Amino acid sequence: MSLSSHLQELKKKHQNLSAEVEVMQRSPAVDATEIARRKKQKLSLKEEIGRLSTH
Repeated sequence: MSLSSHLQELKKKHQNLSAEVEVMQRSPAVDATEIARRKKQKLSLKEEIGRLSTH
């Protein structure tokens, strides 16, 4: 897998997590710890994207 395709895949995962978090935040039945877990995943992806983009 090339770097650019790997970055594209990471960005896609980040966007999907963003959408999931938005939906979850609108639902009163969703556990706050699950939202926090998704946000941490999102942040981790963002950091990895940033790290790979500078190389």
